[in-house]
Amino acid sequence: MRPLPGAPGVAAAAALLLLLLPRARADEHEHTYQDKEEVVLWMNTVGPYHNRQETYKYFSLPFCVGSKKSISHYHETLGEALQGVELEFSGLDIKFKDDVMPATYCEIDLDKEKRDAFVYAIKNHYWYQMYIDDLPIWGIVGEADENGEDYYLWTYKKLEIGFNGNRIVDVNLTSEGKVKLVPNTKIQMSYSVKWKKSDVKFEDRFDKYLDPSFFQHRIHWFSIFNSFMMVIFLVGLVSMILMRTLRKDYARYSKEEEMDDMDRDLGDEYGWKQVHGDVFRPSSHPLIFSSLIGSGCQIFAVSFIVIIVAMIEDLYTERGSMLSTAIFVYAATSPVNGYFGGSLYARQGGRRWIKQMFIGAFLIPAMVCGTAFFINFIAIYYHASRAIPFGTMVAVCCICFFVILPLNLVGTILGRNLSGQPNFPCRVNAVPRPIPEKKWFMEPAVIVCLGGILPFGSIFIEMYFIFTSFWAYKIYYVYGFMMLVLVILCIVTVCVTIVCTYFLLNAEDYRWQWTSFLSAASTAIYVYMYSFYYYFFKTKMYGLFQTSFYFGYMAVFSTALGIMCGAIGYMGTSAFVRKIYTNVKID
Repeated sequence: MRPLPGAPGVAAAAALLLLLLPRARADEHEHTYQDKEEVVLWMNTVGPYHNRQETYKYFSLPFCVGSKKSISHYHETLGEALQGVELEFSGLDIKFKDDVMPATYCEIDLDKEKRDAFVYAIKNHYWYQMYIDDLPIWGIVGEADENGEDYYLWTYKKLEIGFNGNRIVDVNLTSEGKVKLVPNTKIQMSYSVKWKKSDVKFEDRFDKYLDPSFFQHRIHWFSIFNSFMMVIFLVGLVSMILMRTLRKDYARYSKEEEMDDMDRDLGDEYGWKQVHGDVFRPSSHPLIFSSLIGSGCQIFAVSFIVIIVAMIEDLYTERGSMLSTAIFVYAATSPVNGYFGGSLYARQGGRRWIKQMFIGAFLIPAMVCGTAFFINFIAIYYHASRAIPFGTMVAVCCICFFVILPLNLVGTILGRNLSGQPNFPCRVNAVPRPIPEKKWFMEPAVIVCLGGILPFGSIFIEMYFIFTSFWAYKIYYVYGFMMLVLVILCIVTVCVTIVCTYFLLNAEDYRWQWTSFLSAASTAIYVYMYSFYYYFFKTKMYGLFQTSFYFGYMAVFSTALGIMCGAIGYMGTSAFVRKIYTNVKID
């Protein structure tokens, strides 16, 4: 990371935000070369194949470095630093369109300690990653014989680089030169470079890394179609039930309006109209509730914008660009959090709006940073490349305090002034109405547990593809699918929470705010439970670091998804509740 500029206030914040986006392509990042111009081979990380996130610096293994000591360019972004990218120069002399015959570039003096390090790496199926012109290359460290007694190191890197005009469009690595690891011997490391003309267009050079047979499989299409049909069925069912039921309710309430007081007292009064004096009563713990709603709205905005950007731009072609874009968009959408959280808190009569603003602003960053801080201790203990540098932590903290907090304040002020008035269609009674007893399946706790089943059912197939792209070695690129799934999730969530709230209000229980939020947010519980199934049956992960990394960040992902679903469910239900109580006559 470059040192942060010393300019205070907004200038420093702006500079920090600029660091988040992938830098403008300059120097070797223009991806154009002249004949004989230097081409840099970066060594990135090495680690066990089954633990994708457990990576170490390439030269943490006793590999030797090439003879070339100086390079002309270096580049790293905040997203790369957070993802554990550790670019180190290989020392190999490679020039554009200049073939290199097989040549020794360094020699390893193999003592017992170095041999043990290589043997451990081979036993655990260590692989390494390199980059040429931002194109990733993977190779295996070595292999064991059939009996597992002798171990061999691949010592010869055979590089074939395809070019189209003055651009690099293809890179292939073949590992050869299998040498047995014997202590107190010298092992020569060699390489060769073969340049060949290619018809691959520069814009299509990443297509070879994609896996259409996996992501565009018939099961994927079928799951989308299945979820879409479920949405149509659910929306139709909800519309039919609610319209017919509400029509009957309105007819019954209109008939009651025509009765005199004696007939009304003798009548059987029941239903959602009876709680009109309490339905808009402020929720319990309004400060936390409004902060969660604001954070959920912001997460939805971030998800929507990032997916749109990913559909337009191929973010997978730049290292760390997806994470950098997500952080930038999250910081830029902070006013959304402040607006919805601050306005809701004002409508519920909250007075400690500054405290609510702080909680809303730092709720998600504190959760993410707290988890990352815990995992960072384990990464430091393992000397893993995933250990976040101190400078990167300072940069993230500065973004929280100098970008997210001020923008959240702006949103809070706008929300309180523009939509902070409690313009409810019904007056709130001074004394809360007692909640009658009801059947066990109408209790809020039961509704909350059951409310997340259908939303989870609409997304769980997509969860498999997302998990596989992150925890395995697939590049996720079908963001059109992801956008469809997000829309389907929103519709299903709103429909389910509206039905749950209607039944709750009909049982004369007016505690609908938290119930609507939690019934939608319970989707997160099912997603986290699915992550356990995925870990034990779909992966071969092992070890403290990888396990804590997996379950730690899956908890963060599930919680963020739950907060987003909860906010969507509440916003839809709130509009429904306001609508039905606006259309009924109330004395």
